[in-house]
Amino acid sequence: MKSSQSIVVERLHQALNEHNLETLLACFAPSFQGEQPLHPARAFEGIEQVRKNWSIIFQDVPDFHAELLRLTVAGDTAWIEWHYFGTRGNGIQLDMRGVSIVGIEADRIKWARLYMEPVQAVGEGIDTAVKSLFQ
Repeated sequence: MKSSQSIVVERLHQALNEHNLETLLACFAPSFQGEQPLHPARAFEGIEQVRKNWSIIFQDVPDFHAELLRLTVAGDTAWIEWHYFGTRGNGIQLDMRGVSIVGIEADRIKWARLYMEPVQAVGEGIDTAVKSLFQ
């Protein structure tokens, strides 16, 4: 039997892939709090910002697709690994991966900590990256 938290995430996943903004918004609490710990200035509160964000994404990436790679639920918290991809209106590929940690209460996402970043397919290897970070 699936948890109610898993059902909310599956509903969100389906709404993302159908580009169904109203169904997507119904997954969120009106007082939703969004946070991107790697980008603290991007924190926001309220469902209207969710509407604005996803309206832009659905418009600018008409073939947007979200792949749900992994989902783990512990109590009222879900850990979701995503792969977002598609083609922007300007022809540039969208390719993002990361994790969302979400708090779900009363069948709605009340808060989220997003760790989504563009995929960097080419670049420095692990040895160079470690040296540049810690030396």
